[in-house]
Amino acid sequence: MHTAIQYVRYGSPYELFVENAKRSGPFTMTDEHYHRYYEIYYLHAGNRLYFIHDQTYPVEQGDLVFINKQVLHKTLQATSAAHERTIIHFNEAISGSLSQPLQELMLRPFNRHGFVLRLPYQQQLAIDQLIRKMIHEIGQREPGFELIAKLAVQELLVTTARNLQDSLLVPAQSETAIHGKIFEIVRHINHHFSEPLRLNDLAQQYFISPHYLSRMFKTVTGFAFSDYIVLTRIKEAQRLLQETAKSISDIAIQTGFDNFSHFGKSFKRVTQLSPREYRKKMS
Repeated sequence: MHTAIQYVRYGSPYELFVENAKRSGPFTMTDEHYHRYYEIYYLHAGNRLYFIHDQTYPVEQGDLVFINKQVLHKTLQATSAAHERTIIHFNEAISGSLSQPLQELMLRPFNRHGFVLRLPYQQQLAIDQLIRKMIHEIGQREPGFELIAKLAVQELLVTTARNLQDSLLVPAQSETAIHGKIFEIVRHINHHFSEPLRLNDLAQQYFISPHYLSRMFKTVTGFAFSDYIVLTRIKEAQRLLQETAKSISDIAIQTGFDNFSHFGKSFKRVTQLSPREYRKKMS
């Protein structure tokens, strides 16, 4: 089935990036996804599943999803194929020269337990109108549209922060027995990524066949089993390259790679930079 896609987009994710997409057919994110900036995901229409960190959340029309820096996530197909969503990426520059208390207020939706937020109905309508106005401005490209986009994101963050107490934190998807087992395995990987992790070993440990584990891991999380392990390890390697003076070979070992060449190739595939280039860029 052919999927028609309409895009409106603007900007750079390390300052401000906005993208609205309307899709008429099935879609699951194919890229490996975590990043060094904040993300807001807003669903205008349809429904989606969103794997975040170690669980899957149902996302409905009007829901906001707040993804902090360096959190692994991926959207998946739910019951309705057609959907419209807007994503917003930004870093701390969005708050400009605002005072520290105001900066903390704007980032409050990212600093809480839970990812998917369902605002009270009136605030939900206001947010939808605000985002649609921003998308219209970006599409028209009238003089000053960049400022209107930035102000709209600031207003969205402040409005959401003000209404956190009255909003619903959407719980993770109800777990079937196999969902619960896959999430257990995800959490095991998150805590033991520095150790050898083999499909057959984990299948035996969790009393599930290797083939079924491989298939259900992909179905539940959106990630292939081996890809998830590599991404988790590379994410930690990025942190160590930025925050420590450890040698690259030591970092490779510490993050669970038993082959230095495999580490280098995997790192470049995920980040488009070698470990040495990444450290130099981030220093």
